[in-house]
Amino acid sequence: MRATDPIDVLRAVRWACGRDLLLAMRSKSEVALVLVFFILVISLFPLGVSPDPKLLERIAPGIAWVAALLASLLSLPRLFAIDHADGSLEQLALAPAPLAAIVAGKVLAHWLANGLPLVLLAPLAGVQFGLSLETNAALTLGLLLGTPTLSWLGAIGAALTLGTRAGSALLALLVLPLAVPILIFGAGAAESVAVGLGAQAHLSLLGAGMIVAWVFGPFAAALAVRIAYE
Repeated sequence: MRATDPIDVLRAVRWACGRDLLLAMRSKSEVALVLVFFILVISLFPLGVSPDPKLLERIAPGIAWVAALLASLLSLPRLFAIDHADGSLEQLALAPAPLAAIVAGKVLAHWLANGLPLVLLAPLAGVQFGLSLETNAALTLGLLLGTPTLSWLGAIGAALTLGTRAGSALLALLVLPLAVPILIFGAGAAESVAVGLGAQAHLSLLGAGMIVAWVFGPFAAALAVRIAYE
């Protein structure tokens, strides 16, 4: 059976995802740090802006998306860094299993451990800012569609900055400009619902971006990992 067989690809994805999820569960404090940071950011904005309910309701989607983006950046540098430091990433790159499948499993585990909890916390943020049920649902669905794309952008950036000094700063410089469209469409979906318009266009673009990220992201990130060892 060839290493490119679909069954082998699925096995590699499942193995890498399970391995990284297990490692994430062993370092629960790092996962909790991401969630606490998200909660703190959305909680401190009203203190720094204004307690006006109408103003907070209008800017709430943007606040939630900025908080989610910054929170995800906290965990992205560790996506490949630990495996790179102990040499296991190089062994994975030389393994018979497709590197793109292994990378896909690692990114899936990262999203399950860091992105999905942010999505689950989004309704609480909406309630805190007084969002309507429909606006809150659009915000949550937008995060569900957009955060995987953020994980893939971060994975490619993390692979490109492997072994570099100030890798976290370089990663932020790479990811933040590329994440701007996701931020605009995600916040725009909730804002459109808030003013009585539909969010289908924004959500469709987020969904298309997620599909493109999952199709091309594994190969781009795997190529970046291989470049790091050349």
